[in-house]
Amino acid sequence: MNSQGRTFSESWHRVAELRIGLRPNVRVRRQMFRGEKWYVLHDPFNNSFFRLRPEAHEFAIRLHPERTVGQVWEQCLARDPDGAPGQEDVIALLGQLYFANLLFCELPADSARLFERYSDKRQREIRSKFLNLMFIRIPLLDPENLLRRSEALIRWLTGPAAAALWMLLALLAGKAVLENWDTLAHEARSVLAFDNLIPLYAGLVLVKLLHEIGHAALCKRFGGEVHTMGVMLMVFTPLPYMDATSSWSFRSRRQRILVGAAGMIFELFAAFCAALLWANTGPGTLHSVAFNMMLVASVSTVVFNANPLLRYDGYYILSDLAGIPNLNTRSFAQLKYLAEHRLFGCEHAQSPAGSRREALWLTGYGLASGLYRIIVYGGIILFVADRFLLAGLLMAVFCMVTWGILPAGRLAGYLAASPRLARNRPRAVAVSLGALLFCLLFLAVVPFPSGFRAPGILEAQTFLRVASEAPGQLTEILAPSGTRVERGTPLLRLENPELELELRAVAAQRAELMALRQQSIVAEGDAEREMLRQRLAALEQRREKLERQRRALLIKAGEAGVWVAPESPELAGSWLTRGTQFGVIVNPESFRFSAVVSQEEAANLFSDSLAGEAEVRLNGQAGSPLKVRRSDFIPFQHERLPSAALGWLAGGEIPVSGKDDSGLQTVEPFFQIFAELQNPSDAALFHGQSGRIRFSLPAEPLLSQWARKLRQLLQRRYQT
Repeated sequence: MNSQGRTFSESWHRVAELRIGLRPNVRVRRQMFRGEKWYVLHDPFNNSFFRLRPEAHEFAIRLHPERTVGQVWEQCLARDPDGAPGQEDVIALLGQLYFANLLFCELPADSARLFERYSDKRQREIRSKFLNLMFIRIPLLDPENLLRRSEALIRWLTGPAAAALWMLLALLAGKAVLENWDTLAHEARSVLAFDNLIPLYAGLVLVKLLHEIGHAALCKRFGGEVHTMGVMLMVFTPLPYMDATSSWSFRSRRQRILVGAAGMIFELFAAFCAALLWANTGPGTLHSVAFNMMLVASVSTVVFNANPLLRYDGYYILSDLAGIPNLNTRSFAQLKYLAEHRLFGCEHAQSPAGSRREALWLTGYGLASGLYRIIVYGGIILFVADRFLLAGLLMAVFCMVTWGILPAGRLAGYLAASPRLARNRPRAVAVSLGALLFCLLFLAVVPFPSGFRAPGILEAQTFLRVASEAPGQLTEILAPSGTRVERGTPLLRLENPELELELRAVAAQRAELMALRQQSIVAEGDAEREMLRQRLAALEQRREKLERQRRALLIKAGEAGVWVAPESPELAGSWLTRGTQFGVIVNPESFRFSAVVSQEEAANLFSDSLAGEAEVRLNGQAGSPLKVRRSDFIPFQHERLPSAALGWLAGGEIPVSGKDDSGLQTVEPFFQIFAELQNPSDAALFHGQSGRIRFSLPAEPLLSQWARKLRQLLQRRYQT
């Protein structure tokens, strides 16, 4: 309640003679937010809470059946003329307390009609809980008795020994994940595979159960009560939940923050245990469940629970840290105030902020949280539609109605009948229509630059691959990667002890055959001399082959250019088979960019729209775009990437087949463009660098661009 409301109200006579008071079971606790006092009214019967400012609390605690509301208001006005609530504020406060079931009173019919707007508001809140298709809560049981019997265990779980164990497991789990990072990345790509859905759901349920137990345990540890446990249908997925809202009444901000963070702390504990179990088990059910628990705990903590832009744990933690109670409600009230005061010119509009700094907090949070919710819910809709198209369409229609049609209807009713706009209605209607017309013209008429991007790889137009011609162990790197070399320059040295032994054996056999040949000359046996000659010839061929292999152990440059072998230090000391590729020798005078164009952008390739400018930005050098001299489009579909760096297996963005270990076979066909670059003198170009090419298309309005992007998205995902 804001104490800046109107001092007098035309509806005051309806409540001035009422004799009411707070219910006897209501408990009152004081809290501090940013140095300001707040009071929390707690009804233990229904576990509901109501937070009041000091001036509202001063009025509420004076209510008593022996005094009328008018007498109480006059007492408050006499005690504090500047801080006492106005009559309009008193009416709003009484309505909210009445429908929060915190007042003991018998209202006459005339007064009851005064509170109908608050009844409608409460009914809308109740209906929204059942109409929210993404998050529906179904209470099942009261866990309070079980928590009371487990207080000894709760004290240990929330004590210093458990904290030390938590930190130790965090270090061990981090070490295990880093040591098995490649395996983790490989398994994460198939987390949504059909055969992983059951382990994924099992891991999700276990993690969320521990999450809710964490909230309940900390709440009970600090003296709170938990009376509700049930099932929440989160995007049609049954998950456990507990109601630990009694922590809102804690006076200590530290305790409230710890209760809010307890779920994430328990989740991370489960993630640490699951990571150690996953790293030390082989393929199987236990391994799969542990992997999914680890993944779910980390992702859900970052995206949902720890994020303050959604009304989960991070939101309440931020509210306490910033010292701003009811952060979400007040932030949208602040946005409404800005619209009424700045745009509609309503001088009596009241800001919920108590200071300029708080006003900035509320404004920034309201804008950021609204945008983030749209992004998150849009992602959830796409996720569901990928697996259950009908359910995704229903959710999309529901969100369109709740976020588009209904708000538009409420805005029209507000502009047409709200008493707050009694003196400013023409201006409010004009500003609203003008803003709508401006947005339509801005989006549908004004042309904006357009284009599309495609990933690709930088290639020298002339280059020579360098590979081993003989097996051996890499013992010395004679030319580091990036060195300019001439033809015949030694690059790498291999060693092969077995090859040396074979050469010695061949030399010994040759010496033996030469001795036998001398004896055969003395004996003059023609048949024996012919057999020895053939054996010597075969042995000489074998020796020459081994000598070529020994010479091939010293790998030399076949052409002049720049030696590019970034992975050669990692191969040092390794045994390499014949044909192992070490790197390439490139001609740095001219480069081309080989780009991969997806199916949805293919229509632009077959039109004249590519006549505009194009530029390439390489990863790590985004600030230095490279101009394209000309580009050649190959009008045939391809299914093998020019480099594995563009595919999923190497961290790229092109989906590749899991059956191809090379990482080159794509899931969907693509088109290829070769762009010849104008090599700038200040850019460092290396063969094999990845990047993106951007083609400029004719300018068009944003609405047309968004419609095309949406159509391409639907065609790619759902073949519609």
